[in-house]
Amino acid sequence: MKWTLATVAALACTNNVSAFTVGTSRPSASVRLQTTTSLEAKKVSFKEDSRRALVRGINKVADAVRVTLGPKGRNVVLERNYGAPEIVNDGVTIAREISLRDPEENVGARLIQEVASKSDSKAGDGTTTSAIMTQALVNNGMRSVTAGCSPVGLNRGIRKAAGIVSAEIRALAKEVSGIEDLKNVATIASGSIEMGRIIAQAADKVGSTGSTVVEESQTLVDEIEFTEGLTIDRGYISPYFVKDQERQIAELINPKILVTDAKIDNVNEIVPLLEMLVKTKDPLLIIADDVSGEALSALVVNKMRGVLDVVAIKAPGFGNRRREYTQDIAIATGASFVAEELGITLDSVTIDMLGTADRIVVAKEQTTIVTDGKQQESVDARIAQLQREADNAETDYDKEKCTERIASLGGGIARIKVGAATETELKDKKLRYEDALNSVQSARELGIVPGGGSCLAYLQYAIKDKVLGAMDNEDEIQGGNIMLSAMGFPAMQVAENAGIEGAVVLAKIQELTQEKGFGWGWDAQASEYCDLMERGIIDPAKVTINAIENSASVAGLVLTTECLVTEIPINLSEEDKQRLFDQQAMAAGMGAGIA
Repeated sequence: MKWTLATVAALACTNNVSAFTVGTSRPSASVRLQTTTSLEAKKVSFKEDSRRALVRGINKVADAVRVTLGPKGRNVVLERNYGAPEIVNDGVTIAREISLRDPEENVGARLIQEVASKSDSKAGDGTTTSAIMTQALVNNGMRSVTAGCSPVGLNRGIRKAAGIVSAEIRALAKEVSGIEDLKNVATIASGSIEMGRIIAQAADKVGSTGSTVVEESQTLVDEIEFTEGLTIDRGYISPYFVKDQERQIAELINPKILVTDAKIDNVNEIVPLLEMLVKTKDPLLIIADDVSGEALSALVVNKMRGVLDVVAIKAPGFGNRRREYTQDIAIATGASFVAEELGITLDSVTIDMLGTADRIVVAKEQTTIVTDGKQQESVDARIAQLQREADNAETDYDKEKCTERIASLGGGIARIKVGAATETELKDKKLRYEDALNSVQSARELGIVPGGGSCLAYLQYAIKDKVLGAMDNEDEIQGGNIMLSAMGFPAMQVAENAGIEGAVVLAKIQELTQEKGFGWGWDAQASEYCDLMERGIIDPAKVTINAIENSASVAGLVLTTECLVTEIPINLSEEDKQRLFDQQAMAAGMGAGIA
């Protein structure tokens, strides 16, 4: 087994402590000597060698992901070190699981993982399309670079073409007209009519201002419940707060909530409160102006050691509005707003001054608070006050912000409870639900376009002259051609996964769109050509745009790479690994703690 230095260093975190720890342990001199004297030189590759290594890594990840595209896409089985293997159909989940033995190829794999993750975070879906587009752009671009084209010119051409294509997709997108469109989007994204129906029901109930979360059910069937809740556009400050590594979220059940406008950087200010919470075993959500320094380090260390279940997020908004948003959260959760000007300091906070909630889900860029309903009267009074402020607002901007706060306080939360016969099926269904929910939100933002890759297949010939006419030289024209060529790959992959020759289907789609207009394509489920918009086979425009932009960004960087620097792995025997574990555990166990 090959271990990198980062992997070796990470072993230091393995330790169990039963009390809240402020101090951090330092390894002894002998241990430091053991870990620092094993440094190896870096490997440096240049020109074609560096680019080819990146391309090999990109191809390996893309080939694993591309088989999942379309209604007849296959599944991928992921091995787990513990528990049953996981069978998934979600592109970004598959991409994140892949780690290659060759460090240089692994850099390429990490690049395409970044493409998939960006598409997932921005649009929530389209990760497989992004991977396929990146693979096509990089492979075609490499041929051009080898043939003598300027990588910088190709990069400019690809980026210009991506901008033009994105603008055309926005112009072609049709606004979501009703619940039926949302149902179709969810059905396509999840691959299930029943999931599409449930998601459409949830979206219709909570409206555009509400939120929808996915939970596990103890039954075999999927159910939906509606509760009152609050959504914040802020995520966890540190990724070490994440509990569910697969979904990259932190979930708190019946937590206490500290709401303050202060910056927390001195751990001594919050130690009295944290010690009380260690005794009661209550989870804690901290909402503050910022949490940094030794305070953040102490929270992370004790979170990882299982001493205290805690998550910290920054307060939403900016400037003066941040304080107003924070007060809204305090009112909705029943927390005392901790501010020095109100005579309340952090070291004087007690448990009865903290807010409460039924459940809180903290993601990378969003936090959902399911309130317990105990503060409904206070929330109603706050909403009435905000409505008066909106009526008296001097500018449209102030009125819009008041309306947003009203929607945030009054918006409901739909809870989709996912049931399945096995844990493997349950995980797969949860990932499908989350993809479909994100697709619905994306569709609301920028509208919808025909699915199955037909939108890009249409634009491939429809705007060819416009794309190439915007280029300044031959290298840029070649870059534009590379982008246009790559736009046909998603439609071809959908066909190939259904057992049909991709090039034949792509040519037929383009022929039909020329004859009958934009919107015609191939229904892979029924294996027939039809009007996709009429049949309900649609994709969110935002998903397609993100696939174009993210793939163009990474592909251009790969093509302009001239040097690749990677870490040489350290080969450890089983005895070396055991000795390293023992040394690190001994050093970490020397840290101080408070009961």
